[in-house]
Amino acid sequence: MSTTPTAASTAETIDRYRAARRRFYAFRREADVVWLAALAVGFAGLTGVAAQVRVPLPFTPVPITLQTFAVLLAGIVLGTRWGGLSQALYVGAGLGGVPWFQGGTAGLGHLLGPTGGYLVGFVAAVAVVGAVTDRWPRARRLPGLVATLLVANFVVIYGCGLPWLFVWLTAVKGAGVTLPGLFTLGFLPFVPGDLVKLGAATAIGRAVAPAASFGKLESEP
Repeated sequence: MSTTPTAASTAETIDRYRAARRRFYAFRREADVVWLAALAVGFAGLTGVAAQVRVPLPFTPVPITLQTFAVLLAGIVLGTRWGGLSQALYVGAGLGGVPWFQGGTAGLGHLLGPTGGYLVGFVAAVAVVGAVTDRWPRARRLPGLVATLLVANFVVIYGCGLPWLFVWLTAVKGAGVTLPGLFTLGFLPFVPGDLVKLGAATAIGRAVAPAASFGKLESEP
């Protein structure tokens, strides 16, 4: 059966897209330190911009922001080392005075405050995403990528954020907090938004990250 011009054109477009995606994703393996550092700074800035999209909730000291979207995407695009550096830079520079924490603020008080554990979780989560997606190409396929981001978001970030929120509430505020109460203050209100942000990071991640290993690019779906 002969291939129609339209089918051939579509196949050619798909091939070009896949080639461009592979080149983009391989870029950080081949780029020099200056470019990689610039990308890390860029993702730190993206996280800072995402922090300004902020919805305070009256019953909890933890606001809704877009930060986790930038964090998860940094892990997919930059990998463990440079993605981790981007979030370490975001946290470190914010603590040092760069006003890109939520609400355009900065300072050590954020690390010692109710959201300090989440900031630490950002660095850990991006490292996990980068390590998994770099080491196992199948983790860049849709099911694997969704599973990886779910773990990074709901296990790693909240695994760091919730314990520190508990310490802050009990030791600093002197509040008696039960486990259900802790989840109400620091987890449950954020799940719907997190799923939306995770979906967006997954969509962009699949658009830029090839599912095949670099040695077997011909097998990419």
